[in-house]
Amino acid sequence: MLKIGVIGCGAIGTQICKAIDNGSISAQLVAIYDRSSEHCESLLKSLKNKPIMSSPAELISKADIVVECASQVAVRELGLSVLEEGKDLMVMSVGALMEPELLGHFIFAARKNDCHIYIPSGAIAGIDGLKSASMACIDKVILSTVKNPGGLSGAPFIIENNIDLGSFHRRTLIFEGNAREAVRAFPANVNVAASLSLAGIGAERTHVKIFVDPEASRNIHEITVIGDFGTLTSRIENIPSPDNPRTSLLAALSAIATLKKITEPLQLGT
Repeated sequence: MLKIGVIGCGAIGTQICKAIDNGSISAQLVAIYDRSSEHCESLLKSLKNKPIMSSPAELISKADIVVECASQVAVRELGLSVLEEGKDLMVMSVGALMEPELLGHFIFAARKNDCHIYIPSGAIAGIDGLKSASMACIDKVILSTVKNPGGLSGAPFIIENNIDLGSFHRRTLIFEGNAREAVRAFPANVNVAASLSLAGIGAERTHVKIFVDPEASRNIHEITVIGDFGTLTSRIENIPSPDNPRTSLLAALSAIATLKKITEPLQLGT
């Protein structure tokens, strides 16, 4: 049975651990880690089959696959160690992989040690189509994201530009740039931009627009892809996670679906 270790016991990590615990994923949760022991202890209380609370090194040694649900910092600090130990790695904070040197090190280590890096689709739909389209020529990839002010609170772009999120009364464009710039400006909000760029035509050519809307009750992502294959459009209105308005419930569900796919013999999708 697949042994899973989870780094980060926040909203996404908790959903994944509960899915393993209730049997939705045919696997064993062997260890959890979070910088906040309170988060770990709270999660443990909700589980029937309790994993150990461990250090990152012990978690990596016990797991077959390590699931990162913490932050881009955690990816940078721990991701390479996972792969160098020959363990598979699932990355939720995929924005960290917008650093070409880091991504290169990860891919080299995975090839050398015969392991894999998994990146779930996250809070968007259309990754399968984009991957298929990338086998030919793609001209444009455009992502438009709409979030409530609460979902953008604390982002570096908001802080650095002294933006008062309470001052907006209608849907307003507050950022426009490429995926690399978007991930740097909103590291906890638009990991989907990183996923799109990795699946498609790269960070520099993936165009991102971010809107704030005080009337938005859901996180909205609209994707347009134009290329030799034709045109692909996708729109999803995500319910924010009840524990963290900056992320969508679908992000956790995509991680659960990816783990489920790894453990099952029938594989669907590109």
